[in-house]
Amino acid sequence: MFFSLDYQIYMFIGLALGGVGMLVQGRLRSKFEQYSKVPISKGWTGKQVAEAMLKYYGIYDVQVLPSDGFLSDHYNPGSKTVNLSSAIYGGSSVMAAAVAAHECGHAVQHAQAYAALTMRSAIVPVVN
Repeated sequence: MFFSLDYQIYMFIGLALGGVGMLVQGRLRSKFEQYSKVPISKGWTGKQVAEAMLKYYGIYDVQVLPSDGFLSDHYNPGSKTVNLSSAIYGGSSVMAAAVAAHECGHAVQHAQAYAALTMRSAIVPVVN
């Protein structure tokens, strides 16, 4: 059975994007494991890093909460919560600090009405 050239191109693009996605995910997991073993110099947990960053930016209406899952960390602008997986929330590694700071970065963007965050917030429910 033969497929049209357009179908073959779409299949190739889909497979290529899927392959790239798998490579990126594998690299992310590898780096997560590597830097999860490197302790942060102050010994802070991800929760403490997140709270310190929010305080630095004068954001007092965002809660830092634990969440289930692995690499499930996210900022929810609707509930104004930074949700950190247990490895990040209670972890005191370079990775825990980096992920906590990254998620708090979204809270800072939200507080400063960053236009790209508004677009991201509209896209996330569709993608999920």
